[in-house]
Amino acid sequence: MSISVKSISKSYGKQLAVNQVSFEINKGEIVGFLGPNGAGKSTVMKMITGFLEPDSGEILVNGISAAENSLKIRELIGYLPENNPLYTDMYIKEYLEFSAGLYPNFKLKKDTISDIIYRTGLEPEKTKKIGALSKGYRQRVGLAQALIHEPDVLILDEPTTGLDPNQIVEIRELIKNIGENRTVMLSTHIMQEVEAICNRILIINNGQIIADNTQGNFNKENKVNNVFVEFNTPINPEALRAFTGAQHIAEISPGTYVVSSEMEAIREKIFGFAVANSKIILTMKQETTNLESFFRTITKPKF
Repeated sequence: MSISVKSISKSYGKQLAVNQVSFEINKGEIVGFLGPNGAGKSTVMKMITGFLEPDSGEILVNGISAAENSLKIRELIGYLPENNPLYTDMYIKEYLEFSAGLYPNFKLKKDTISDIIYRTGLEPEKTKKIGALSKGYRQRVGLAQALIHEPDVLILDEPTTGLDPNQIVEIRELIKNIGENRTVMLSTHIMQEVEAICNRILIINNGQIIADNTQGNFNKENKVNNVFVEFNTPINPEALRAFTGAQHIAEISPGTYVVSSEMEAIREKIFGFAVANSKIILTMKQETTNLESFFRTITKPKF
């Protein structure tokens, strides 16, 4: 077990930011940690990395208690914080050498820095000072420093912020490769990113975990086809439901309906209903529930 979080809570004054959060992450898992702004994502990550202490609960990394051995925990973790603080007056290589030196038990190998520079796509800018880099390249430097000491666990808070589309694809591939023999936990607001690289999803809202599932199980359990169909005249929704076997049918306006079903062939069923009842279909459009729509549904504010 790489990360074990047991009933941790954290308050800022009277505000309860994290409330009894528990989960475990195994080696080789790439976990997408999702939630609206202010949900508690960064606070949880900072507690795992040792930047913050929980008010209660326990955090273990590779079986080591964060409360009892905070320095050892920091050696095991590579951390890219959301605001990515850097020494802008340093050259890239100089900064990475400095970062490696922060870990007294890590011996920098001859080719480690050049390898990290290559893997994170910093080659074109490697002779520049950090202050002269674009935001995207600064983000790459932040990722490079998180990897420099070859950590067992990577905690990445918005790792592709500021990158262009080509850079995003490259960093995603890097994270996927890293995750083959490490534990990776990343937060992001880009749902396509989670779908592309994560094999598990954790969703936090109002300081509590509200969803925890593998990517495969999520797709299986939440795949619903919503078909928007307009007939030439109003129909009996119950008759349409009985004919198609759909789970739910909502009438938007006379003659226009949303048919919800887990069946892939739901459109064929609707066509069959139209033929059997001498109806004409004017328009029909299918949408499938995805991670983004699921996320919006379960994190939507309740007033």
